[in-house]
Amino acid sequence: MHGTVEKRTRRSKSIAPARSTHKQAAGVVRIPVALDERLTRLAQRTGRSKSYYASKALETFIEDTEDYLLAVASYESTKKTISLEELRKKYKLQD
Repeated sequence: MHGTVEKRTRRSKSIAPARSTHKQAAGVVRIPVALDERLTRLAQRTGRSKSYYASKALETFIEDTEDYLLAVASYESTKKTISLEELRKKYKLQD
């Protein structure tokens, strides 16, 4: 045999694969074909899995939505507000 020899190695059965510290659940999400094609291209170009990007996108969306809902709840629970004009009169402020 001539030329470059490619060495192939197998992981020993006695070595346990690395495990994530986070539990994971499987799920099915239906997305438009065009979006799936874009996701597939992104995964191929970057060497990451489609699951990685889907998980990151969901995480970001959920965090943003939770932040939004907290802001709305905070806004709605504030005490009575007063207008700038009322504030000026109350503290005798000028323009």
